[in-house]
Amino acid sequence: MQFVLGLISNANVVQLLQQHSNDMFATSPADSVHTLDIQALSQPDIRFWTLWDGDHLAGCGALKRLDRYHGEIKSMRTANAYRQQGLGTQILHHLIADAAQLGINRVSLETGSMAFFTPARRLYQKSGFQLCQPFGHYRSDPNSVFMTRAC
Repeated sequence: MQFVLGLISNANVVQLLQQHSNDMFATSPADSVHTLDIQALSQPDIRFWTLWDGDHLAGCGALKRLDRYHGEIKSMRTANAYRQQGLGTQILHHLIADAAQLGINRVSLETGSMAFFTPARRLYQKSGFQLCQPFGHYRSDPNSVFMTRAC
């Protein structure tokens, strides 16, 4: 497995991000969906990572810089063929290490409050994330859970 920075316009990446977006809109009310499209993920304040198993896309995730010391985990997704293999943990830990290397000392995230998101919330809790108040541009929302941890 190899992490690669960028490749956001790769056809397999575009397809995985579309699956991610489709799931978010199928699960959450539209005004509670905070996924980023390809244009947003291409902005200079975002580092978009993909995880590859040879020529096969295994997953992706992004780190968005909120300020000098605070980052946000965005667009984490494991390809269906690679689920239940611990790759979500691997991607998350890579993003946290990337943040620390950039001098970011806190990473936060927003995820859904519905049952669909229970595995994600468990992953984040196991990786040291704790519940927190909304951060950045977010506002309190019963469909969202906000979490944070030090790097």
